[in-house]
Amino acid sequence: MAQFETVPIFRGDGVIEYIERRTPQLAADDDVIVRIEACGICGTDLNILATPPAHKATPGIVIGHEGVGVVEAIGPAVRHVQPGDRVVIANRLTCGKCDYCRRGLDNQCTNYQTIGTTLDGAFAPTLRAPARALWKIDPSVPRDDAAFFEPLSCVVGSVKRAPFQPGDNVAIIGAGPMGLLFALLYRTMGAGKVILLDVAPYRLDFAQEIGMDAALNVAQVDAPAEVKRLTGLGADIVVDAVGNQIDQAIRLARRGGQIILFGLRPHDNPTVNQYTITRYDLTVHGAFVGLHPFAQTIQLLESRRIQPSILVTHRLPLTELMRGVELMRTQQAMKVLIEMGS
Repeated sequence: MAQFETVPIFRGDGVIEYIERRTPQLAADDDVIVRIEACGICGTDLNILATPPAHKATPGIVIGHEGVGVVEAIGPAVRHVQPGDRVVIANRLTCGKCDYCRRGLDNQCTNYQTIGTTLDGAFAPTLRAPARALWKIDPSVPRDDAAFFEPLSCVVGSVKRAPFQPGDNVAIIGAGPMGLLFALLYRTMGAGKVILLDVAPYRLDFAQEIGMDAALNVAQVDAPAEVKRLTGLGADIVVDAVGNQIDQAIRLARRGGQIILFGLRPHDNPTVNQYTITRYDLTVHGAFVGLHPFAQTIQLLESRRIQPSILVTHRLPLTELMRGVELMRTQQAMKVLIEMGS
C-alpha cells in the first residue's frame, strides 16, 4: 500500500483542494481499510458543494459516500469481512443508544455520523471505516451497479412505506438519478405504468430512452389531466423525489392513493391542501433513507433483476471530480462515477 495519496479535501464554500496525505491506516479494533474502486456523485454532494451550501459537511474531510471497493486490511475485532472481499458502504453511522435508536427508529438517530459528511468519505483511493458501515457484495456484481448500493438502499427502504400491488400505476415527480431509481425498482416490482414528471428535457428524454412508459414535461402539459388519461383514475402511488412537490403529488394521485415524500428541500415550505387529502382519502408517507434496507438491497443487486448502472453517463478520474459535479448540476449528465484507478 502506498504511503501517500492525493485526495480532494472539502474546504467549505464550494471549494475542493487536492492535497497529498498519508494513506489511512488501521486505528481502532473495528477499523477496515478499503481500496476504493469507484464512487458515485450524489445529489447530497452537489448540495455540499453549492454556494451557499444546501447540506452541511465538515470542512477538512473527504466527501463522497456512494463507494465500492475491496478490503485491504481489518482490525482484530472485525469478523464479517476479510481482506479481498468486495464491499459497499452504508454511510450513516447511528449511535444505537439514543431514544430513537432504542425504539428501532435508527433512521431518526439524534447522534449519528456520516461517512462523506462528518467523516472522511470515498472520493479517495483509500477509505478507513468502521466495519459496521460495510456490507459484503458478491464480486460478480459489476462495479458500476455495486456503486449504486447506498442510493438504491434509500429507495428500497422508501417503497416499503406505501402498500404496493403488481399492476399499480406509479407517477414519479423528478426524473433525476433518484427518481429514475424509483422508476427502475417499481418496474422490477411489476408496476403497470411508470410515469416520470420533470421540467428538464434532458432528463425526460433519458427516462424515455431507458423504457419508461411516459415522461411528462410539467411546464408544457396539464400533468394531472395527462396522468389521469394514461391511468384512468390517477396514479395509485406518487413519489415526490424533488422535495417540494406535495401539492402536485396530491393532484396526481387517485382517490385512496398513496404518496411517498422522499426528496429533501429543507428551505422550501410548500402549501398543502389538507382538504383534498382528507376528502379523497389519501395516505401520505414521509420516507427518510429507510429502516434496515441493506440486506434486501444487496440481494436485489446480486439477483441482477435491477441494473442501475444504466443511469451512468460519465466516468471520470478523481482529478475531475468538480467537472463531474458541474455536469450533474447543469443536467448534462445523469449519473457520474468517479474512478480511482489502480
